[in-house]
Amino acid sequence: MKSIRNALLLASLTWSALVSAESPKPPVIAKKAHAVTASHGAVRNDDYYWLRDDSRKNPEMLAVLNAENAYADAMLASSKPTADKLYAEITGRIKQDDSSVPFLRKGYWYYSRFETGKDYAIIARRKGSMEAPEEILFDQNVMAEGKGYFAIGDYEISPDNRLVAWAEDAVGRRQYTLRVKDLVTGTMFADTVENVEPNIIWADDNRTLFYIEKDPVTLLSKRVKTHVLGSAAEDDALVYEESDDSFYMGISRTRSDAYICIGVQSTVSSEMRCTSAAKPGKFTVFAPRMRDFEYSADHLDGRWVIRTNWNAPNYRLMTRDDTSVDGDRKAWKELVPHAGDVFIEGFELFRGYIAIEERSNALLRLRTLAADGKSAFVASDEPAYTMGLNVNAEPDTDWLRYAYTSMTTPNTVYEVNMSTGERRLLKRDPVLGGYTPEDYVTERLWATARDGTRIPISVVYKKGFKKDGKAALLQYAYGSYGASTDPRFSIINVSLLDRGMVYAIAHIRGGQEMGRAWYDNGKLLSKKNTFTDFIDVTRFLVKEGYAARDRVAAYGGSAGGLLMGAIANMAPQDYTLIISQVPFVDVVTTMLDESIPLTTNEYDEWGNPADRKYYDYMLSYSPYDNLERKAYPTVFVGTGLWDSQVQYFEPAKYVAKLREFKTGPNPVVFRVNMEAGHGGKSGRFRRYQESAEQFAYMLEVLGVQ
Repeated sequence: MKSIRNALLLASLTWSALVSAESPKPPVIAKKAHAVTASHGAVRNDDYYWLRDDSRKNPEMLAVLNAENAYADAMLASSKPTADKLYAEITGRIKQDDSSVPFLRKGYWYYSRFETGKDYAIIARRKGSMEAPEEILFDQNVMAEGKGYFAIGDYEISPDNRLVAWAEDAVGRRQYTLRVKDLVTGTMFADTVENVEPNIIWADDNRTLFYIEKDPVTLLSKRVKTHVLGSAAEDDALVYEESDDSFYMGISRTRSDAYICIGVQSTVSSEMRCTSAAKPGKFTVFAPRMRDFEYSADHLDGRWVIRTNWNAPNYRLMTRDDTSVDGDRKAWKELVPHAGDVFIEGFELFRGYIAIEERSNALLRLRTLAADGKSAFVASDEPAYTMGLNVNAEPDTDWLRYAYTSMTTPNTVYEVNMSTGERRLLKRDPVLGGYTPEDYVTERLWATARDGTRIPISVVYKKGFKKDGKAALLQYAYGSYGASTDPRFSIINVSLLDRGMVYAIAHIRGGQEMGRAWYDNGKLLSKKNTFTDFIDVTRFLVKEGYAARDRVAAYGGSAGGLLMGAIANMAPQDYTLIISQVPFVDVVTTMLDESIPLTTNEYDEWGNPADRKYYDYMLSYSPYDNLERKAYPTVFVGTGLWDSQVQYFEPAKYVAKLREFKTGPNPVVFRVNMEAGHGGKSGRFRRYQESAEQFAYMLEVLGVQ
């Protein structure tokens, strides 16, 4: 006991020394007064607004970011050996020549594989069987040569199996370029289309491509166009243009392959319009949009199956046959009724049955519904797990392929036969270095929030761990957009667990783990529930002995970075370190600016600040606007210069103002990836460098050996 106390004391003294007067000095950022005015007349001064530069070329701004990276290098020098060790551990668990489970589509087996030492996957196929000669669609290692960032966002094979169209991004700003190749000859077409979404669909003629053009300023998906091979991109025909900037857009083919559909979706409304894939023409609206009415539909064997929240907050499934009048909901018939304790997440159609993804008690599970109405669940043996549909490329099969994982079980792909019940293990991701799931324990806990709501928590630690209130804890959450954070295996977290840390996911309101109400109670004028839930989970875990009060780290990214900024302001004493990746921290200014990507899409998530009610509420929690002169925990912030989702200047401004206001010695470290966007570095291994750097710093701050 005494040796443990001495070790913790030594770690604390070591960290105090690191942030002493001899520590590197952060950059001094100039202040330039700038008034941000709302339409209703409210005015705020923003001294760091000048750091915004949409061109990313302002020398003064770039000098600041480079100075921040130099300061980060100096601050992280002492933890760099640990970062190198973590990186070696993480990458050492990866089977370098690994490959995916092949799937069959129109006579070809498709798969991806890695070669030893290479950062990117090779995407390939074989005709008829896996013993046939390999045809390489993309060697991304060659395609990425000389590029700081590279990603293929989508690829689609033509109906005759001869051509492939894909969307690639060489910057990280999610402005993709459409390209086409002949897979028989290997010839690249001269056709290219710039500034598109990674969402491409072929028509049945093998010559016409449907794609989505982005607005060059807001980067919103705006127009569906068709490109005919051999024609100029400027001649591409406009198919559909969305005038409401609160809607996202996507295109798809139905399960039957009979229709091409355009889907638009806002936070509270959706609409589909479809046309024949064989003879594309007029797109017919499936059901007209209405506020608070959401739906999506798929087609197979002469009927449509519809997932909808119509009189069903947690969604239900309905059907409509091909002969019904388009747009008339009176023709819809209920297939799976609404349940107050089960949220229908999605479905997939097969001939003879439907596979349904649903949430119950904050867990994602699978069940099947046969043509005769019989329903069956796919079982699990763990208290906290995630189960979902895998690649089921064709509907005419008795074999349902699904994925299973937990915080101790690596991602596993099974298939189960709907006729016989036979289950086959297709693959479990290998984890090298002697990892054994049985050496770790996962739990499902429930914390009581300050308003009495029970908050689910997924926890994992190494077997032998003692709940004596001495361990270090990393707590993660997201909590926005109805996006649920499911308990999954992390090859990175093994290094933390092996060092005695506890890892916890707080399933806070703002996600959708407990159904639609869970989301509704964590957005708009209820957004603060997201933040207080996270804090209350932290206090519960400390009280229950899962962590020492002064050894808690919190982590979140993007909208989860908003969460991090909020808890730093609301409960700085509860956290020793906060890691905030690509954080959305300047809520009011961003939501006032309709030229920024995502702003208009998200009025129903955060509120429209043109309405004084929402303006005042957002202002009351916006991390940037609520920084005060007080002691803050150590903060590590990361961003990408080319981020299109949360612009780099939000975290840059936040870091500058946080340093201005904070008292005490705890540092603020800001790492800027100058060659990446919202998702960080590309490549199989390079992305782990960022994680290793962040977590090595965390281990140092928390005194974990």
